[in-house]
Amino acid sequence: MINWFFFPKSSEPAPLVKRVVASFESVADDIDSEQEGLKSNEVLQRVCPHLEKVGFQVETGKKALQRILVPVLFGQNGEPEKTFEADAYHDKEGFVVEVEAGRAVANNQFLKDLFQACMMQDVRYLAIAVRNRYRGSKDFESVARFFETLYASNRLALPLEGVLILGY
Repeated sequence: MINWFFFPKSSEPAPLVKRVVASFESVADDIDSEQEGLKSNEVLQRVCPHLEKVGFQVETGKKALQRILVPVLFGQNGEPEKTFEADAYHDKEGFVVEVEAGRAVANNQFLKDLFQACMMQDVRYLAIAVRNRYRGSKDFESVARFFETLYASNRLALPLEGVLILGY
């Protein structure tokens, strides 16, 4: 089952947000977090064709030509000097998708994803997909609670128009 929240809760999710959710819903049975040993790259591989249909470039491997690099800083002659990798990127909409598995909460990977998306040029939306449950931990609920607190406290302004948290 796919669970999701869009933040800030005071904003209606953009149409592309709903298409990203639908992409995950279309493979929900294949990526269910109850399947032990399913790695994030395997989840990404299964949702890849659906994300590509709605205009995302999707990482297909770890070789240079298979990775998706989003500029952060520009150097001499306007060439990207610093980039961060994204699992999927919709250039026109400025939308990054990150898919995590076991490390999402245990290693705070979702926080690294948030930081990197905030640094990427022209990124307006971030989706972080995490397991609903991982080794007895309710990862989706933990990440959603974090973002609920972040937005409710109003102590930190993010340079993003919205953040989608998906549980698979």
